[in-house]
Amino acid sequence: MKKIVVLTGAGISAESGIKTFRDAGGLWEGHDIMEVASPQGWNNNQKLVLDFYNKRRNQLLTVKPNAAHKALVTLEKHFDVKIITQNVDDLHERSGSSNIIHLHGELLKVRSTKNPNLIYPWKKDLKVGDVCEENSQLRPHIVWFGESVPVLNTAIEIVKTADILLIIGTSMQVYPAASLIYYTKPSIPIYIINPKISHQKTPNLNCIDIAEKATIGVPKVVNLLIE
Repeated sequence: MKKIVVLTGAGISAESGIKTFRDAGGLWEGHDIMEVASPQGWNNNQKLVLDFYNKRRNQLLTVKPNAAHKALVTLEKHFDVKIITQNVDDLHERSGSSNIIHLHGELLKVRSTKNPNLIYPWKKDLKVGDVCEENSQLRPHIVWFGESVPVLNTAIEIVKTADILLIIGTSMQVYPAASLIYYTKPSIPIYIINPKISHQKTPNLNCIDIAEKATIGVPKVVNLLIE
């Protein structure tokens, strides 16, 4: 069975109503990114960071998977599919995809600030004073700027096995996620589904551009691959 690896970014979730990472001015909901998504921001103002992610979490619980998420579930019936997502939402899980790696963490989980192995499911607001079983403050289970990506090596090994790579709704500008494309086997088809194709043409990569939003482009490519 052919192995298809899918790399997804903010564009696939945006069509479900999830707000994308930041606006043109570099602000996220009016905040400087480093205020709410960095260890320094956390050290400076835990309450601000927690309030920010509480709003994101609450919004996530109001949205649903879209046609692009569902098309990837259909793909699983015909291929060995693994999804590597930059998104912190659970829309892939809710749509029914079964093999997902979250590069940047998960919004519906929290973890201990002292012991990163203590991770808990979490759907309510997280507050200053909420602690783990070892009595240390809980924080969002999110990879912030300046932090390493714990599952990066796992993602690299998965990309190396791909017979086909799908890149959906990501500009491929955020590293280290953007580097994953360079670990593919030579000449495999790489479908890039994004209304604004922004990647640089690379002679060594077999990129096929689908200049459509995810809900249009993903079902189209899935039907093409199944046929």
